[in-house]
Amino acid sequence: MPVTPPIAPKDPITRTHHGHEFVDNYEWLRDKDSEQVISHLKAENEYTDAVTADQEQLRDDIFNEIKSRTKETDLSVPSRKGRWWYYTRTVEGGQHAAFYRVAADGGWTPPVIEPGVAFDGEQLLLDGNAEAEGQPFFSIGAFTVSECGNFLAYSLDLKGDERFTMRVKDLRTGELLPDEIPDVFYSADFNLDATAVYYTVLDDSWRPCEIRKHVLGAPVADDTAVYTDTDQGMWVGVDPSASRKYLFISSSCSEYSEVHILDVSVSDAEPQLVLSRDARVLYDVEHVELDGADRFIAVHNHDAVNSMVSLLTPGAPPQDWRTVVAHSPTRRIDGVSALAGHLLLGVREDTLETVKILPLAGLGTVDQRPWWSPEFDEELYSCSAGASAYDAPVIRVAYRSFITPPRIYDLGLAGTDESPLGEGELALRKETPVLGGYNPADYQQRRLWATAADGTRIPVSVICRAGMEPDGTHNALIYGYGSYEVSMDPEFSIARLSLLDRGVVFAIAHVRGGGELGRPWYDDGKKLNKRNSFTDFVDCSRFLLEEGWAAEGRLAAMGGSAGGLLMGAVLNLAPQLYCGVVAQVPFVDTLTSILDPELPLSALEWEEWGNPIESAEVYEYMASYSPYENVRDVQYPAIAAVTSLHDTRVLYVEPAKWVAKLRDVAPDGGPVVLKTEMQGGHGGASGRYEVWKDRAWDFAFILACFEDRS
Repeated sequence: MPVTPPIAPKDPITRTHHGHEFVDNYEWLRDKDSEQVISHLKAENEYTDAVTADQEQLRDDIFNEIKSRTKETDLSVPSRKGRWWYYTRTVEGGQHAAFYRVAADGGWTPPVIEPGVAFDGEQLLLDGNAEAEGQPFFSIGAFTVSECGNFLAYSLDLKGDERFTMRVKDLRTGELLPDEIPDVFYSADFNLDATAVYYTVLDDSWRPCEIRKHVLGAPVADDTAVYTDTDQGMWVGVDPSASRKYLFISSSCSEYSEVHILDVSVSDAEPQLVLSRDARVLYDVEHVELDGADRFIAVHNHDAVNSMVSLLTPGAPPQDWRTVVAHSPTRRIDGVSALAGHLLLGVREDTLETVKILPLAGLGTVDQRPWWSPEFDEELYSCSAGASAYDAPVIRVAYRSFITPPRIYDLGLAGTDESPLGEGELALRKETPVLGGYNPADYQQRRLWATAADGTRIPVSVICRAGMEPDGTHNALIYGYGSYEVSMDPEFSIARLSLLDRGVVFAIAHVRGGGELGRPWYDDGKKLNKRNSFTDFVDCSRFLLEEGWAAEGRLAAMGGSAGGLLMGAVLNLAPQLYCGVVAQVPFVDTLTSILDPELPLSALEWEEWGNPIESAEVYEYMASYSPYENVRDVQYPAIAAVTSLHDTRVLYVEPAKWVAKLRDVAPDGGPVVLKTEMQGGHGGASGRYEVWKDRAWDFAFILACFEDRS
């Protein structure tokens, strides 16, 4: 095994934009088809194995802890759709889930099914383990059953590049139809009579760009384009209405959108425009039935930075829409779904995600009734809700916190005799089991507030063993993301227990660029405000050290994807704060990628980071923080860059170039290692056991960094 890192040869090219020249010595690593590149990545993996060989036992221990705490043979709570209850099973030793259904008896209380025990009358729809057998990678994209219950459309990715192949199965016979559609994206939706399926295709830059209609039994070559968007900056998606009467085709970026409504009950229907993108309004649409008529609801940001809810008429301007829920500067409305008699609204207030239930009676009039929410007693939690059936008298509520394992409740609604629950009544259907005697009382979660250099208060979540106080003696790991308005909400993690039980304080810095404090929080961490994300993270790190939650020299950091960019940027700003960093699929060659619209998804990113091709100001700003461009000769801590060869969202070449430059420019730091999953995608290797191994690897690397400071 090598004891010195591979040396990446320098093959300089010069990139020139807006009069600025940048010499890139390692761009040659982009050629994935080159034997030299593959040999280099394999050599990096060998070096990584050698450097981390003494962590092998620790990795095994953590993996076995995750495994021993997980109920491997288990099943989900059955969810009703039409005449069937649908659920998934996992079995010990199986990497993937199997999908089942059983006929409903007409009630809304889910059947009691035992893990690992066959249930009378159950029907196997798809066995993930059988489908994955012999494949280097396996991921399910679409999984959709037609309204009549007779057909299943599903898609599989067997490489990791998020290009799926879709198949259709006749659930009455168990036979696959000859229909096979390659190179599709995640979604698949049937029309009402299940004679056709709608799906999304990608362009050469991996952008979802078109919705097509496939008639079952017809040649795929005859499929018709229902909607096409040639704008490189727009992401095309399709979602069914809760009533399944319509499809909503959206073209969107992070700042505005355009939605078309397609009536799937009409075979030759044309998509109907709701509001043009020229209005520069960001909105989503849902369908409701009011007084026997079809109406449409929008969650939108017209004169409402945190969004509001309105009744709309397709084609009418936003000023003519009727207000249902007015805008609030302290409350963010994230989305809406519908039941026959209620709206379900995703709402974020004071950083926390919850659900509001609004009766449809009198909607948008003076007779509109107030909304209400289920109540929980923890300070920090996440709560979301949905219903698999439009006419359901109950909704399914998902609840979790940092220390409470995920719970699934049914929540009763008013206005129906079919409901097994009264209005507002919660029935616990399942709490995810944690084996080995887990007790939430053995742990604590706290919300703290750090102060940024500009005076902004930054929320910080801290999770640790009960009884631990900030006395300046603890090992601590701080995690962050801070992009795309994605919030790091309270979530339970079995894997994280292996850190907590070793006395590690786990902290999450909710930096600007995320969505925890509404849309302005996001706007203050994107484009020409992006550096706020990085300085916020540094300020939160200093806060943990100053307040005593982390001992000097015993603070590590971790983040992935855009959070990997965060890791690279903070390492250039304050490398002395951290004893080790794990950067997962890190977006560290930011400027190079955004400057090339031919690369996967790059043009879509202009609304997040700015367009450095057209704007010299954006170019200079991005050049000031792009991690690869700002590596300098300082004492960097131990760094692990983790990537996947077939990742199409953050190409493997970014961390590969970054690691090569770190070693060249700053040879006294480190060690710096590159770990490449040769058969994975953006999420790493496929299969739950492989995911556990990945987490064990990351955590063992971090724990070893603490030990090196002993």
